[in-house]
Amino acid sequence: MENFHTIDTQVHSGAIGVITLNRPEKRNALSILMRREISFCLAKWRDDDQVASVVITGAGSLFCAGFDLDEFRQTERHDELFESSSRYHRDLWHFPKPVIAAVNGPAVGGGADLVSLCDIRICSESAWFGHPEVKYGAPVMFTPLRWIVGDGIARELCLTGRRIDAQEAYRIGFVSKVEEDDKLLESALQMARSICEAPAATLRFTKQFFTRNAGRGFEESFEIEQDEAFRQIILNMMSNK
Repeated sequence: MENFHTIDTQVHSGAIGVITLNRPEKRNALSILMRREISFCLAKWRDDDQVASVVITGAGSLFCAGFDLDEFRQTERHDELFESSSRYHRDLWHFPKPVIAAVNGPAVGGGADLVSLCDIRICSESAWFGHPEVKYGAPVMFTPLRWIVGDGIARELCLTGRRIDAQEAYRIGFVSKVEEDDKLLESALQMARSICEAPAATLRFTKQFFTRNAGRGFEESFEIEQDEAFRQIILNMMSNK
C-alpha cells in the first residue's frame, strides 16, 4: 500500500478498501494533505479490480472534526485550501464504486459533509453530527444533506447548526443503522461484502445513475434508470455468452 501520512488504507477480504482518517491528535481534521491523500487513494482504487467497494472511518473515538482551521489562518495557503477542497469533494462524489461511511464518533462540519457524500451511512452509538461552522460565518454544504433527509430538516440543521445524536440521525434517515461502537467496522465490512455480491459492472452503472439523476425530473431519470439500464443488461448478457 501507499505510504500515506494522514490516512491508513487497507484492502480487506471481499475486495473492500478501507480508508481510515488517521490524525487522532488533531481530531482527524481534514487538512490539505489529508484531502489530497484521499483524492489520490480514490483515484488509485477507481479502476482497481481488487477494490470493489470502500469504507471510510476514523481513528480513535472521533470520526472527523471538519477542516483543519489552523490552515485557514495561513493566508499564503488559501489557493491550496480551495484547490484541495474542490477536488476532494468532487472525487468523493463521483467515485464510481459504493462508499460506506462507518462513523465511529462525532462528525462535525466538513466531517459531516464527508458523511453526506457517501452512498450509505452507518454510525456507532457514540456518534453525533452537526454544522457549528454556520455560527462562525462559514456557509454549510446543503444540497447533499437535503437529498438524504429532505429539504425542511436540512434547512433547519444548516441554519441552526444544532447537534443531532445517533438515534436522531437514524430517525430522520441520515444514517441507515446504529451499531455498538466495537461492532461498527465489522458491520460496515459485512454490508460492503453484501453489496459486492452483485456484478461490478452493475454496481458501477447503478452508482452512476445515483449521481447523474440528482435534481432531474421523471423523464430524464427514466431514460437513465430504465432505457440505459436495459441496454446495459443486454450488453452484459451478450458478454456472458
